[in-house]
Amino acid sequence: MKDVCEVRCIHEENVQRAQRARTDDGVLDEAAALLGVISDPTRLKIMDALRLGELCVCDLAAVLSMSVSAISHQLRLLRTARLVRGRRAGKVIFYTIHDGHVEKLIDMALDHCRQRCGE
Repeated sequence: MKDVCEVRCIHEENVQRAQRARTDDGVLDEAAALLGVISDPTRLKIMDALRLGELCVCDLAAVLSMSVSAISHQLRLLRTARLVRGRRAGKVIFYTIHDGHVEKLIDMALDHCRQRCGE
């Protein structure tokens, strides 16, 4: 199947419906930035690990076999994008996924890929 129509035509009703329902460009720009942060494999691994509960930087470093410094850098980006949040307990900060929306987003992406990969 080609990615272009073989005949040039405009389906006016469809175009008008799509134009009325379009999401605001500012919201789309924010969503693209958010997805860009998630798209890094290391950050996605961190998010995957946090799906099961809170972990501190040292825990994440052990789970992912990475340095604490590398994990800390990635967590800073995830926290800035409001994808994770921290909870201080004395000298330790435990991280969790920010909210249910983020968890659903990660779960849906992983489910989609599992289905495509035949898991």
